[in-house]
Amino acid sequence: MDERPLVVVHPPSHSGGRRVTVNAETLGTAYEPGCIVEFLSRAGLDPDPVWSDDQTLIEWRGGGRDVWA
Repeated sequence: MDERPLVVVHPPSHSGGRRVTVNAETLGTAYEPGCIVEFLSRAGLDPDPVWSDDQTLIEWRGGGRDVWA
């Protein structure tokens, strides 16, 4: 069984930004891809293997990494 955390970048909100969760715990609101790296680091996760092109580790909802509004 895979024990890696599931990172979800939720759809853009009406006020701007995208909520980021890991295993259903909210890390914060990202306004650019760099924010996601910061959130993962603060949560004690290595952001290198959990990056935008790996769909097994990160789920983009409501648009990919280029959609922020």
